[in-house]
Amino acid sequence: MINNHTYRNTKSGFTLIETLVTIFIFGVVMIGTTAMLRGILVTSRQQTLALNNIDQARRISNTFENELRNSTYGVNGAYPINQASDTQVIFFSTAPLSNGTVSRIRYYVSGGVLYKGITNPTGTSYNIANEVVTTLLTTITLGSNPLFYYYDGNYGGSGSSLSQQVNINSVKYIKMSLIVLTQTDQNSTSTFTVTGGAAIRNLKTNLGN
Repeated sequence: MINNHTYRNTKSGFTLIETLVTIFIFGVVMIGTTAMLRGILVTSRQQTLALNNIDQARRISNTFENELRNSTYGVNGAYPINQASDTQVIFFSTAPLSNGTVSRIRYYVSGGVLYKGITNPTGTSYNIANEVVTTLLTTITLGSNPLFYYYDGNYGGSGSSLSQQVNINSVKYIKMSLIVLTQTDQNSTSTFTVTGGAAIRNLKTNLGN
């Protein structure tokens, strides 16, 4: 006798609805993961930029201090300090070159950018047309604050700065206060301040720095 058996396939694939739901869930997970990774990368980049800005500001401040301490009379007999305004200072120093040459150094801010210009002498004079200008920082945000502060020989670390217009013959100590955006994001308003300064050794009348 032949027995007739009916076999039912118990295996079945995803239905259309199950497939759509799976795709939807996978898409949501992918979108969330992408957003999270993007946030991590953006935050990491901003933190790196912030650290770079801080390090750069500190290097600039240290260089500025060293140049000030080594300020002296120009090869043309000019006084060690040539100009002393809120946003620009010009002085002469032997620091940029190791051979004792006295260079004309200019620090100034324009349009939120800090620049440095160096003019090396030609014989016993300085040709300003030969000034080499370097961009130092592009994230300066001073507002109404001066970039440079000037003090007389009585300055011992505290006290009011000289009022503008400053008499350069009274200046013995110069301070630079860098207020810099923490991040380069245009919408960022967070700032940090790096302050550095020094007395000009050849003009010192006290025992300060």
